Amino acid sequence: ATKSIPGYLEGHNLIVSLSDYFLEKDSVCYDIGSSTGELLFKISKYTNKKIKKFIGLDTEKSMIKLSNKNRKKLDKKNNVKFINNSIQKIKLDRSSMIISYYTIQFISPETRQTIFNKIYKSLKWGGCFIMFEKIRGEDARFQDIYTSLYNDFKEKNKFSISEIFNKQKSLRGVLEPFSNSGNISMLKRAGFKDISSIYQNICFKGFLAIK
Repeated sequence: ATKSIPGYLEGHNLIVSLSDYFLEKDSVCYDIGSSTGELLFKISKYTNKKIKKFIGLDTEKSMIKLSNKNRKKLDKKNNVKFINNSIQKIKLDRSSMIISYYTIQFISPETRQTIFNKIYKSLKWGGCFIMFEKIRGEDARFQDIYTSLYNDFKEKNKFSISEIFNKQKSLRGVLEPFSNSGNISMLKRAGFKDISSIYQNICFKGFLAIK
């Protein structure tokens, strides 16, 4: 993902910095689709506050196994744990910060609003939901621009034409991004009123929603 998403690590660093504003002593922080756990380990290492726990959720057993392997080396404060489950099935603790880093876009559109509602309900007042997503253009013209610029980016990063085409084909029916306005509408329906764009690189965007 670091090679195929522009600004992938830059987004990580931004989220780490934002944690200063929302994590307090005894806070709970979730990462939905935590992959290798890299982001949670970075936040845990960065903060000087005594965080109660960081919880990573991932549906892939292989990712949980890798995360726990990394935890032995990187979890110096012993406050990071990983659960092999989906956001739809798990009961969330009262939390101060919930992160979704390019994950919601892979969840069936028909269940997304329920997930946003669940996230809003579980957050403490003043807590935040940070979401990074690939977005669609608001109309065909913008979508063409996004697609062309993103393909240029992948070519510059040494992806062959066949690799670009095969990747697009493999994501059909799997990756279902919404537009900027579509994502904001779902956040508002969940109850969020304070919503801001915090990052964009071509068609990859970060949202900050505060309860």
